[in-house]
Amino acid sequence: MFFGEFNYKIDEKGRVPLPPRFRKELKDGVVLSPGAEKCINVYPVAEWKKLAGTLTGGSLTPKEKLRRLNRAIFATAFSVYMDGQGRVALPVPLREYAEIVEDVVIAGANTYLEIWNQVLWEEEKAVSQEQAWQIIESLERH
Repeated sequence: MFFGEFNYKIDEKGRVPLPPRFRKELKDGVVLSPGAEKCINVYPVAEWKKLAGTLTGGSLTPKEKLRRLNRAIFATAFSVYMDGQGRVALPVPLREYAEIVEDVVIAGANTYLEIWNQVLWEEEKAVSQEQAWQIIESLERH
């Protein structure tokens, strides 16, 4: 389980350290993909395989929509490994998508991590925290 918030700087080669507490879980590599809200998702390989299985097993989804979804997710993903110092290189297309230049926040998101531009993260965090209790309360009513 990934939780917490960690501040880092991207180095001149586009690398960012992953939080030390998670490195053991991520030693077999990670898959980086664009997140829904202008961030980079960081999946452990096992979690990425679960996601892939979910997307290929959708018999209720029309085949054309499933193909488009698979293209959108898998064509923009990158498989990377940590270096000896626990850093991963963020591919340029993902950095551009997430508007990452220097200061980043790595945020735990339960089964994966998210890498955010620090300013965008502060905005998203404020909105998420405001809406979280509303969502929880609506779930409790059901």
